[in-house]
Amino acid sequence: MSIHLRTMCLFAILVLGNLPLKSQEKKVPSFEAVLSLPSVRNVQMAPDGSNITFEVTHTDWEANRYDTEIWLSRNGGSPFRLTNNPEGSSSNAKWSPDGQWIAYLANKKEHTQIYVLRLAGGESFAVTDGKGDVQDFEWRPDGKAILFLQNQDDEKARKSRKEKYGDFAEEDHEYLLTRLWIISFDPSGWEHPSWPGKAQESLNDELHGRIVLDSVPYTITGFLWSPDGRTVAIQHQPDPLINTFLHSDISLLDAGDGTVSPLIRNLSSDGLLDWSPDGNSILYQSNLTDSTSNYYRNGHLFMINCQSRQQTPVAVGFDEEFSGLQWTASGIFGLAYQKTRRMLWQIDPGNPERVLPFINNPDRISGFASTKDGRSMAFIGSSASQLDEVYLMQTGQPTIQLTHFTSEIKNWKLAQSEVIQWESKDGQVIEGVLMKPENYDPSKKHPLLVIIHGGPTGISVPAPIASYVYPVAQWLAKGALILMPNYRGSAGYGEAFRALNVRNLGVGDAWDVLSGVDELIGRGLVDADSMGCMGWSQGGYISAFLTTNTGRFKAISVGAGISDWMTYYVNTDIHPFTRQYLKATPWSDPEIYAKTSPISTIQQASTPTLIQHGEFDRRVPIANGYELYQGLQDVGVPVKMMVYKGFGHGITKPKERLAATWHNWQWFGKYIWGEELTMPEK
Repeated sequence: MSIHLRTMCLFAILVLGNLPLKSQEKKVPSFEAVLSLPSVRNVQMAPDGSNITFEVTHTDWEANRYDTEIWLSRNGGSPFRLTNNPEGSSSNAKWSPDGQWIAYLANKKEHTQIYVLRLAGGESFAVTDGKGDVQDFEWRPDGKAILFLQNQDDEKARKSRKEKYGDFAEEDHEYLLTRLWIISFDPSGWEHPSWPGKAQESLNDELHGRIVLDSVPYTITGFLWSPDGRTVAIQHQPDPLINTFLHSDISLLDAGDGTVSPLIRNLSSDGLLDWSPDGNSILYQSNLTDSTSNYYRNGHLFMINCQSRQQTPVAVGFDEEFSGLQWTASGIFGLAYQKTRRMLWQIDPGNPERVLPFINNPDRISGFASTKDGRSMAFIGSSASQLDEVYLMQTGQPTIQLTHFTSEIKNWKLAQSEVIQWESKDGQVIEGVLMKPENYDPSKKHPLLVIIHGGPTGISVPAPIASYVYPVAQWLAKGALILMPNYRGSAGYGEAFRALNVRNLGVGDAWDVLSGVDELIGRGLVDADSMGCMGWSQGGYISAFLTTNTGRFKAISVGAGISDWMTYYVNTDIHPFTRQYLKATPWSDPEIYAKTSPISTIQQASTPTLIQHGEFDRRVPIANGYELYQGLQDVGVPVKMMVYKGFGHGITKPKERLAATWHNWQWFGKYIWGEELTMPEK
């Protein structure tokens, strides 16, 4: 349920040296400027560690979309945009084993296909042209073929049925299994990297690829070539439905004869991570036999020898979840939070219980890539005063900062962010991020706006600017303080902390929020008569719980929030979430569903509430919004509901995100500052 979005800035502010000093004064950015800040992700290294690609997402207001393109840095030089897809995005870049080609995914026609670019120059061209979308791909270690994932094709069958019976669907049974395909890649005879003339004609029939694995009764969700290219490790589950991840397993495919043999078949989810450099073992994560607490407990890491099947536990005493794990000749590297810091950690396969910090500066590493020997790395890092930047680190050399996005916001009024602590009602220590305006005056009491992250296993971290649909920079400029609590259940604080809201959803979360508010009031920082609260997803649920359980806020905004756990349970696409956190169904324990549902205490609601919801939300279905809306109307509480047409759980287009930002600006402007604000028409 988590929607945890951090924005990063590439917005250009041109300042001419001969302008008067007044032009250098810091300014409050517009909503559009903040929403236009590009984000950086998916850094990848060439095999020799010399060149780096990464993705930059920017805002296309005219087309009303977020467009992602691939950028390249050669030999530690200044990055530049490599792709320019006018029809959509380019993403998921992967280097060929010889480092001479970059393959990536792009939707330039009807479907997403694999394209390649020659590093030496030339136009990009498609290497697949199938009837479905390519979901993922991997180069074969010899570089002469590409393995990829694509759904079954049932177009003819669906068309025939629709012509005879019209349009209908059976719930939980209308899906396509994902199959494994392969396409040859041999540019040795090409004169130009765009398949001209006879080369193009002779290879047209090969563009669709060949199915490698289609007779198995499961869908493939991931795969990795062994270093020698003789074996493919595949992760699979019975069907592509979202809840079936609980039954994912790992098997081995012999690339020569096509036989498949099971490798890991635990009763709960098994996730493929990486091959050992020698190709003898696989690193994987599993919930073993536990399918009742996957959402909040740590997964278990193992190395398994593919021949002997001997298993070795990894990082047993490390109390957090790893992500992005890569096994190199220098060790296993992975990302994990420790409170609000996210570091790159190193694990020695020879001593797998030992976990050491490898990169801890800047404060948060959001992504990395390593060469196979582990001697060269690229990573993305940020901090309380710095936006995400891309770095190159090579053994024996100083780390090079390749990007300088943070300099682009030097003339913006930004947040002063710090981490604070307080004690909740039950004695649990809670942390949160406190944002103060640049001209903060500690002698005054300030309005307070509380922004609650989703998840619940999301996390809020110090940053110079924040966004999504909340005008944080503009509220700070009005003199408000912003509190972002990492309530019980948040990531970064260990498994036991994440389990604290089991059978205590809403109740314990409200303790954590209100005790944080009391802490700031006790410090003399906050005007208790000028406070608002908001959040999206789980943060929206906690905001709804506060709407019906306290009158301490002047206004609340509920974004895609749950109002009734029973309504949620029977409509959501992740039914196990509720069963795991409440340890019951509505039929086995209606009391716990009532205790934790905001709608149960609707009669005592008094806070003016804005409801924001996507029309086609499957994660938190819009019935929850309508239920809260009608309930608040019935008890006479001021309420407004905004439905964002065509959207699911998140607002994923810039114009509607701008509208949602304005709706929050108006709502809190009215009830916190007494302002009647009008959205501009142009």
